[in-house]
Amino acid sequence: QVQLVESGGGLVQAGESLRLDCVASGRTFSRFVTGWFRQAPGKEREFVAAIKWSRWSGWTTAYTDSVKGRFAISGDNAKNTVYLQMNSLKPEDTAVYYCATASSPSAWDMVREYDYWGQGTQVTVSS
Repeated sequence: QVQLVESGGGLVQAGESLRLDCVASGRTFSRFVTGWFRQAPGKEREFVAAIKWSRWSGWTTAYTDSVKGRFAISGDNAKNTVYLQMNSLKPEDTAVYYCATASSPSAWDMVREYDYWGQGTQVTVSS
């Protein structure tokens, strides 16, 4: 069993930044792929970014095209926390953001690959 709690959302103007936090408990954080997804009103939940660690590859990350160069995902094993730094925010980034963990180290960008989900944190970007 894994529990995930997101925080850090809020209301910002276009061009500003936010950092989202995802704190995991219940299982060793570094064993799991952790992803960020978002869901806007009336839209499907979509992949944003993912991070994983392996003994042979170290930290690896992936991003959806729309956030590349603006968002950065990182992890702190000592704190069992994954962060999503969001810079140059745009109104189209407005959504509820969820963190999730996957049962397989090969998981990356599909909702169905993830087993445990947080409650979500609202990000609203005004123009």
